[in-house]
Amino acid sequence: MDISWNNKEPIYLQLRDRLVELIIDGVLTEGDALPSVRQISSEQRINPVTVSKAIQLLVDEALVEKRRGLGMFVLTGAKEKLTQDEKSKFLQEEWPHIAGKIERLGLEIHELLDSASDKPGQNYGVD
Repeated sequence: MDISWNNKEPIYLQLRDRLVELIIDGVLTEGDALPSVRQISSEQRINPVTVSKAIQLLVDEALVEKRRGLGMFVLTGAKEKLTQDEKSKFLQEEWPHIAGKIERLGLEIHELLDSASDKPGQNYGVD
């Protein structure tokens, strides 16, 4: 897990977001154990309390559960829930800015689709 920290947001939120990405991307799947607090803390060189705080957010969101003596595990349905949440967040927070820029630049839908289909190995749902 490679993370570049920024100063705009607390580290525990950035770590939570990175763990969410790992679940959405399928690196961590349902039933998988999360790396231990100690392991993440050591690898990322951050305080274990910070790591615990990030993981607690995932517990509070019913995405992971603690199994006594075993660690933290990704719950069934976590990927679907996160994908839906991230889609909603994108459409509410990011898309209005992107759509505004598209409009300001006078881009046409066919230009966007052509540009997307020109990327090797990435058809973005465009055939």
